[in-house]
Amino acid sequence: MKRYISYLIAFGFLILWSCSKDYLERYPLDELSPQAYFKTANDLKLYANRFYPLIPAHSGYGGGTFWAEKNSDNLVPGAFDIRLSGTRTVPSSGGGWDWSEIRQANYFLDHCSEATDEPAKVREYIAEVKFFKALLYFDKVKTFGDVPWITKSLNSKSPELNAPRDSRKVVVDSIIKYLDYSIENLKPKSDAEPFRINKESAILLKARICLYEGTWEKYHKNTPFGVSGEDGTGFITLAAGSADQLMKMGTLSVYKGPAGKEYWSLFNKIDYSDNPEVLLWKKYDVPLGVYHQVSSYLSSGAGDIGINKTLIDSYLCTDGKPISVSPEFKGYDSISAEVANRDPRLAQSIFLKGYDQTINSPGGGADTTFSKPAIDLSGQFRATTGYCIYKGVNPEFSQHTSSGSWTGSIILRYSEALLIYAEAKAELGTITQADIDKTVNVLRERVGMIHLNLGSIATDPKWDFPALSPIINEIRRERRIELAFETLRWDDLARWRAHHLIVGLRPRGIKYIGSDLEGTYKDYLGTPTIKLGQNLFVDANGFIDPYQTALPNGFGFNPGRDYLSPVPSDELTLNKNLLPQNPGW
Repeated sequence: MKRYISYLIAFGFLILWSCSKDYLERYPLDELSPQAYFKTANDLKLYANRFYPLIPAHSGYGGGTFWAEKNSDNLVPGAFDIRLSGTRTVPSSGGGWDWSEIRQANYFLDHCSEATDEPAKVREYIAEVKFFKALLYFDKVKTFGDVPWITKSLNSKSPELNAPRDSRKVVVDSIIKYLDYSIENLKPKSDAEPFRINKESAILLKARICLYEGTWEKYHKNTPFGVSGEDGTGFITLAAGSADQLMKMGTLSVYKGPAGKEYWSLFNKIDYSDNPEVLLWKKYDVPLGVYHQVSSYLSSGAGDIGINKTLIDSYLCTDGKPISVSPEFKGYDSISAEVANRDPRLAQSIFLKGYDQTINSPGGGADTTFSKPAIDLSGQFRATTGYCIYKGVNPEFSQHTSSGSWTGSIILRYSEALLIYAEAKAELGTITQADIDKTVNVLRERVGMIHLNLGSIATDPKWDFPALSPIINEIRRERRIELAFETLRWDDLARWRAHHLIVGLRPRGIKYIGSDLEGTYKDYLGTPTIKLGQNLFVDANGFIDPYQTALPNGFGFNPGRDYLSPVPSDELTLNKNLLPQNPGW
């Protein structure tokens, strides 16, 4: 992908350099001349390539997309998230208010009609760029709410530079129209060029955006963040329809791995070309310099990050009941006891003693297995909560070298569509057992988990959303479990207006005092390496309390302010029409 972009830039400069027109008539050097470019479908394709690196995928050092939920209640990084803590300030510039990529998309759309190739091919690449513009604008709406909807590339004299912000309803309606064009003109996955946007991907993105915006409108109604005159029904209905459209295409299905690894094995493959669940993924090539270090970071079980106990507690027992009422729950005296008799996805998502960290070491070298979490160490060597991510680990030794890993990165998968459909139907109040059987229960069947029965949902005294119906609670639980560490948790908290799961609370980790881990951390001389109150903090019940001193009063998220980011102060000075500032700022 990087090569394509380099060729595109080089080609653009070559065109500009060879142009014989007067200097003052030349196009800016950061743009391709539409007089010399945008002539063939291949020109459009090369231009569209510039947007692919914008899709979230593994890159560089760290845990890749599996660490992206550090901004939510799923993961606990060593340094707390400033939005959750309520410690953000209004920036003078930046802060996400960057329109360069949207301008590039608009520049393409301004000139793409000049291409004279086969119309279907031209429309295909227009559909790709409209997909990316929709994705970019969705991020703007999630970040700032109301934003200007710009339909053409601007220059320093464009009056639109002083345009006011449009209602998020107007912007999202425009996004959906773009995606409808993409859906109509993109090829299905089976016919599309590998690694390029396909019809199924556009449908899933539409379903995701519609569910987000519909539930945002519903749960933020009558708040400063609500949309006047809207209750979310329209978008939620569109979400259900889009997910249903994808399900009825029949081109996708839920992957099931080998016994005991049915779920885990989905997330650590080198190649997803033939995987029936994956709509879109990124391929890596170490010789070309396209790689990441996700396998090394995840396999260490450390990285100065850990899983929040609330996520661990959300997994049901194998009888389909929550741990608060199930007789099958074995308590917290060890991690192995915690995962016993639980939804199999739990044991396939977190490290347990004896799990492989590396296998097939060269030259007969010793493989490594997980023993216990590194709660006694510091910095990047520490597991903040003791619950360590296993989902996504590729233990093959070849994926742990300094040269980097080429394990693939899933971008979109079919399971999300099933959960969108189930949630949308539940929100509309029209969900049936048949709906559950073709969505939630398909995911449970993958791992042999007991089915969800609409007529016999066990009451959970610790439901996250006690004011809502049992089925909405259970579908939200299912979504958290199935999609854990896949970048979506903060979006869910935001659209559900779920600040009660954050405000005034501190995340917790494993039980240390009174567990089988207590007193077992010693150096080679036998000296204890844990000093309570110094390098490990626990609460009154013996559970790890990593932010005990950093956030003694818990997260300070402000529900009247922090659901949206502030518009940078410099932008408000330059364009008074952007006022008023977002609520609370």
